[in-house]
Amino acid sequence: QVQLVESGGGLVQAGGSLRLSCAASGIIFRDNAMAWYRQAPGKQRERVAVISSVRSTMYADSVKGRFTISRDIAKNTVDLQMNSLNPDDTAVYYCNTRDAKYQWGQGTQVTVSS
Repeated sequence: QVQLVESGGGLVQAGGSLRLSCAASGIIFRDNAMAWYRQAPGKQRERVAVISSVRSTMYADSVKGRFTISRDIAKNTVDLQMNSLNPDDTAVYYCNTRDAKYQWGQGTQVTVSS
């Protein structure tokens, strides 16, 4: 059974940075297109970044130029570096495959204060 565990969230002021990490058991990240998603209060979950098995990346327009998704093969983690954060980035962040085929983890809360 695949378990996804997100970490690295927290409270940060606008303009600050955070680095999120996703670890998993039962899945090899390098063999899958992985993604970071987020869900803000009262909104649907949205996909914000994708990294393919060959490390090509795609970003939602709202985070392009500020967020960077990467994969550490040795650690089997998928990370999300978030810079220039603003209050609209406040959400619970999750990782999953690009097509969200596994059960969602608990996520990690990111709160950006103005």
